[in-house]
Amino acid sequence: MTVLDRYIAREFILTFFFVLLAFLCLYMVVDFFERIRMFLSNNAGLAQIVSYHLYTVPSVLAMMMPACVLLAALITFGLFSRNHEIVAMKANGISLHRIARPVLVFALFACGLNFLLNEYVTPAANWRAEYIKYVEVQKKKEWGAFKENQIWYKSQNAICNFKLFMPSENRIKGVTISYLDPQFNLSSRIDAREALWTGDRWELRDVLRTTFSGREFPVIERLPTLAADIAERPEDFHVVQKSADQMGFRELRNYIRKLRKEGYDATRYETDLQGKIAFVFVSLILALIGVVFPMRSERSGGMAQGIGIGVIIGFSYWIVFAFTLSLGRSGTLPPVVAAWATNVILGVVAFAMYRRVNT
Repeated sequence: MTVLDRYIAREFILTFFFVLLAFLCLYMVVDFFERIRMFLSNNAGLAQIVSYHLYTVPSVLAMMMPACVLLAALITFGLFSRNHEIVAMKANGISLHRIARPVLVFALFACGLNFLLNEYVTPAANWRAEYIKYVEVQKKKEWGAFKENQIWYKSQNAICNFKLFMPSENRIKGVTISYLDPQFNLSSRIDAREALWTGDRWELRDVLRTTFSGREFPVIERLPTLAADIAERPEDFHVVQKSADQMGFRELRNYIRKLRKEGYDATRYETDLQGKIAFVFVSLILALIGVVFPMRSERSGGMAQGIGIGVIIGFSYWIVFAFTLSLGRSGTLPPVVAAWATNVILGVVAFAMYRRVNT
């Protein structure tokens, strides 16, 4: 690493951590005041409030890292441009590619760090934060667990096993309910294709009911519909249902494979899986934009103008990315297209601008 590399890297990394710390503090303050009413109404203790917000830090860091890379690059190269350091570097025959190399290398490192956070730290931290919110603070009873890519839930007099819970539709796929007598013996079992919440109860569809009565042969019945004796409402299952944010890449991939194998629609989860991969590379694309715009401000005039336009383009990524993901989850777009379209479009634009400035 040359003296120039160390100088650029030091200025960029110091700016990056300053921006990251500022964003993190701002987010935590806003999030605290948004949730303080919920905490106070449930008589939450100080330890619970602090623990909840600490467990949300990894997901906030992973979410904000690309934006911080963008702003750090804009500010660092904006200051270089304003102080005519870019002109001095070019006058000594140093190309834009050579100048930008330390920032792009750090952006690659940020991509890897983002993946590791989302794979090993964020899922467990998000789950723990949700557990504190629902179980410890809101005092919802912990009846179930997400094991082996399935939901196991203990109701009042039964043990329920669900293959897939769809919160947006209040629908459960692949329902198995085992009813137990006071001696903990299996008295009956219900298998249903799905259960739908009708507003006041769960309605089972395509039902196979098996009744066990001592030593006699079980009685088997097939029913088109059946009112399920489940006291829990849809919101009660949010405590144990894992969202895509609470699963790492490998766990989510295995979950999708299991859903496909059992014949369920996994489009929503497939889109989230592709989105996890696509989001990893955002830091590199935004770093390229952060390098290009201050260079353009040398010609078009004004550091603030370059930073402002760069921020608008950079943060537009999240709007378009969220929109295409929603189209993918609904099945309007294929999961791969929904997750990668924004990256491809913004990446092509950033590379074209980089080539143009470098000429």
